[in-house]
Amino acid sequence: MNITLRQLKVFERVAHRLSFTRAAEELFLTQPAVSMQIKQFEETVGLPLFERLGKKIYLTRAGDELYRLSKTISQQLEEAEQLIEELKGTDGGKLAVSVASTVHYFAIRLLADFVRRYPKVKVSFKVTNRRGLLQQLDDNEADIVLMGQPPQELDLVAEPFMDNPLVVIAPGAHPLARTKSISPAQLKHETFLMREQGSGTRSSVERFFSEHGFNISGSMEMNTNTAIKQGVEVGLGLGVVSLHTVERELEDGRLVVLDVESFPIMRKWFMVYRDGKRLSVVAKAFEEFVRAEAKRYVSSAGPQ
Repeated sequence: MNITLRQLKVFERVAHRLSFTRAAEELFLTQPAVSMQIKQFEETVGLPLFERLGKKIYLTRAGDELYRLSKTISQQLEEAEQLIEELKGTDGGKLAVSVASTVHYFAIRLLADFVRRYPKVKVSFKVTNRRGLLQQLDDNEADIVLMGQPPQELDLVAEPFMDNPLVVIAPGAHPLARTKSISPAQLKHETFLMREQGSGTRSSVERFFSEHGFNISGSMEMNTNTAIKQGVEVGLGLGVVSLHTVERELEDGRLVVLDVESFPIMRKWFMVYRDGKRLSVVAKAFEEFVRAEAKRYVSSAGPQ
């Protein structure tokens, strides 16, 4: 069979997602282009690889077998590429790093110094939410991910490298801004600006208030920490964010950290990669750099 690597890559992505549309988005192709690649692939194989039932597509038996083989081929190609990168060492290798949106506030400075130390390394740097990071780990798209606590049930290597304190932020003019030892109950009727469902920060905050006997009565959902900070600044409500994300706003006096009892909620930042993944020389160098240097890029500022 005269199968091209491009056809194999497109087939694998469609088979993984069971969606031509999602595969096209992830491959940065049009849906007709993906459909054409699959059609040509099926003609080369001589068997149908997908069947459509209603609005959903499914792998045929032939498709299922080829999908299993294609993953093996892709893994071998990746290992070959990684071997080449290892031979290059840190002099021209590649590094793919993905980070949680809450991490990028200091991770970008961390990465900048790493690149200055290893100027010939080609870096891919992506920022996304928790769900996106877990998907990238599942797809083996990143060498190393920096994020909060990953799910324990996944086959991942996760190493904590730094504390991640969650604090309550408010505008400087808030009535509680100068109050000491605020009890959680005093926040019961406050409006909170919260991250989306599935966010690690949101889960920690909801668990905290539940343990103190109540749920947050009023909240607004926002999908980025930047939006939460801006919303708090203009008086839409309070927010709970990583202290590492508000360094500049605290320095400028645009926000304050409320002195709430049992805060900060102390979590950890983790370096994460797939269990069994063979890290390149460059990835290992970055791993060690994070261990040694990460704490230099964050502030220890607390309640004002």
